Parts: sequence; C-alpha cells; structure tokens
Amino acid sequence: MNMETLEFIIYPDGRVKESVTGIVGSSCQEVTAAIEAQLGRVLSSEKTSEYYEQTNSQSAKVANKVSSSDW
Repeated sequence: MNMETLEFIIYPDGRVKESVTGIVGSSCQEVTAAIEAQLGRVLSSEKTSEYYEQTNSQSAKVANKVSSSDW
C-alpha cells in the first residue's frame, strides 16, 4: 500500500505549488478540492501517471456447466 502525500511549496510571491502522490485515479481531485478552494484561483494543473492508473479490483466468475454427456 502506498502512502498518500500532499506537498505544498509556497513561493515568495504567494503562489502555491501542490503535489499529490500515492492517490490513484481522479480521487486526488476530491482530496484537494477544499484546500484549493481556500487557497484561491488555480492557474494550472498537471496530471501525473497515478491519475491515469486504475485501482486493482479483481472479480472472478465461475461458471459450472453440466450437460447430459457429463452424467
């Protein structure tokens, strides 16, 4: 399991650079939405490779077929 990290760099002119790691998919936007609303206007946004990853969800289907020839 990856550790989720939010990193903020505050520049002298007031700009804030935000980096999110360890969150897969678009849920990072949900995590940062409230913070960004308080910080002000978002000037740019770059998606990392983690944004395009999909969560690992495995499902198994098992089908048992019985025909008359199996008897």
